[in-house]
Amino acid sequence: MTIRLPEPTGGLRTYEPRPEPFAVTPGAPFTSRTVFSAAHVVADPFADTTPDSPAAVDWDATLAFRRHLWSHGLGVAEAMDTAQRGMGLDWTGAAELIRRSAAEAKSVGGRIACGVGTDQITAGSLAEVRAAYEEQLALVESSGAQAILMASRALAAAASGPEDYLEVYGHLLRQAAEPVVLHWLGPMFDPALEGYWGSRDLDAATDTFLEVIAAHPDKVEGIKVSLLDARREVDIRRRLPQGVRCYTGDDFNYPELIAGDDRGFSHALLGIFDPLGPLAAQAVRVLDTGDVAGFRELLDPTVELSRHLFQAPTRFYKTGVVFLAWLAGHQSHFTMVGGLQSARSLPHFARAYELADGLGLFPDPKLAEERMRNLLALYGVTQ
Repeated sequence: MTIRLPEPTGGLRTYEPRPEPFAVTPGAPFTSRTVFSAAHVVADPFADTTPDSPAAVDWDATLAFRRHLWSHGLGVAEAMDTAQRGMGLDWTGAAELIRRSAAEAKSVGGRIACGVGTDQITAGSLAEVRAAYEEQLALVESSGAQAILMASRALAAAASGPEDYLEVYGHLLRQAAEPVVLHWLGPMFDPALEGYWGSRDLDAATDTFLEVIAAHPDKVEGIKVSLLDARREVDIRRRLPQGVRCYTGDDFNYPELIAGDDRGFSHALLGIFDPLGPLAAQAVRVLDTGDVAGFRELLDPTVELSRHLFQAPTRFYKTGVVFLAWLAGHQSHFTMVGGLQSARSLPHFARAYELADGLGLFPDPKLAEERMRNLLALYGVTQ
């Protein structure tokens, strides 16, 4: 059987779906790298909402997906950008997500780290930004999860220079009960974060970022770098204090960054590991044996799909992530909080299906094909 898929330039092309999925071999916990998948949320498709309504979440399906990730040995990075923080999921919804996911992690023995931000306010003074961070930090710590201090739109708007970042982050790190992960999210993911760390000059911003870490190395377990710039990540990684980990958030260059070089490597905290979960876990277990070539052989072919999902405007990558979760059978529908399912085109979806199917990511290829045909028919594409 073949399926006709739309081309970006118009017209249709014929594609023959893969008959069998990628064969997953269960294995022991990872030993060489710590790996988190930033996980998406599943919307309630029957909720009577509008794009600016509070998020209506299908909690059963959302938590089931996290159990899927934990079952493959992956950690879950919760309430992050991939969960549509600031793009459909407000703080009230994120707080509920953190509480539920942390409790679920405890019940199954899964590793979890949760995003701490300031999205309960849209703007404010530095004192108000600190207070917003403190509220979220307290909730994450009380849930028993590790905290990830995310970049703040409100701080980007309120700060007048590097000294304000040093003051706010220093204050938070001093009061954190346990070491945290610091997250530098680039403006390609959120335009409101342009000039973060007090400068549009990335070299100057990097110096401020590292100054925060150097002043509190005992309170920083690691950093997550999401700049889509492999060379800069390696430079930052090599300048970190002893014992502070680098978690790559580079969805364009992750295989080479995780593999590393003779001077070190990156761990992983990636949105692309939401759809790639089982395959990524398999690759890391190969890496655990010291087989770097085998690791690259498994993971390198996934980069084309990742670059496709994260193409500009990069912030809409969540749409492709949820689309693939639907095709893979992890949820019964393709609906997103905030109506974000409309953020990508039909040719984009068609190419995502083709690339993911070619990798064997769908546990039931026939189900994925049937759902892809249904979507094509909705858009008026006849077979």
